[in-house]
Amino acid sequence: MTFDLEFEAPLRILDADLTKLRRSGGEEDQADALEQEINAKTADLYSHLSAWQTVQVARHKSRPYTLDYVKWLLTDFVELHGDRRFGDDRAILGGPALLDGSPVMLVGHQKGRDTKSNLDHNFGMPNPEGYRKAVRLFRQAEKFGMPIITLVDTPGANPSLPAEERGQAQAIAECIAVMLSVRTPTVSVITGEGGSGGALAIAVPDRLLMLEYSVFTVASPEAAASILWRDSGQAAEAAAAMKITAHDLIQLGIVDRIISEPAGGAHRDHHKAATLLRSAIQAELAELGAVPIDELIQNRHEKYRRIGAVG
Repeated sequence: MTFDLEFEAPLRILDADLTKLRRSGGEEDQADALEQEINAKTADLYSHLSAWQTVQVARHKSRPYTLDYVKWLLTDFVELHGDRRFGDDRAILGGPALLDGSPVMLVGHQKGRDTKSNLDHNFGMPNPEGYRKAVRLFRQAEKFGMPIITLVDTPGANPSLPAEERGQAQAIAECIAVMLSVRTPTVSVITGEGGSGGALAIAVPDRLLMLEYSVFTVASPEAAASILWRDSGQAAEAAAAMKITAHDLIQLGIVDRIISEPAGGAHRDHHKAATLLRSAIQAELAELGAVPIDELIQNRHEKYRRIGAVG
């Protein structure tokens, strides 16, 4: 995989040199040394990313999405469709599955990788029926005693007029309310973009986790810059000011755990990213499973009441 982000230009040059060296049949020792240098510089670069650079990584087109994680994390996944009111929204996918032999309910955003699949999944921006499908699956998980896992990666809910006419705001509010009250353990992971209410709808769990290079924000940096300075070109400044990275949010007490990513981001090694994700989810579910359900609900409510408290 190439280094295709703007800030990766120094790595791109070194990677091109490595490719030329290997194609020319150069010394294997030289190639190995150059590869080690690339790996070291990648690790160093990614340990000092700015908020805006983190946004670029979170949006990378090759970053693993929900169906990619299903492949590596779960077995016996059965996708369920429809909200039983209007239709099926492909921007949110979900269904029961086994995580290391134990039943869970998975709900997650899904983006596409090309024009056709992006249109099919509405660029990861759910309609009201997507959130109503999530509510239906949350209720099923509660009925059958299955922990809920949500994977969050959306630029935001669909803001179109038809979506608003079908009750977008109400659907998001209902989804939040149900997730806060559902009587089963819940774990959410921000895997890429956690954008606005579209992300929050399925991200109010007992434990909120973030991948190392994901973001969680009330509005995109471009939108915030347009609102604050009337200039979307100041998105980098807005990203820094908004405190949207995993490291910012764990310091603010909003996130419970940061999950490390492979060197250079999850998009460079889906299998390793999923392995790290699985270990974190397993640890959280083991802890939550030992807590009586009434105490779990009380702790969940107190968790969100504390956020934003001053004094």
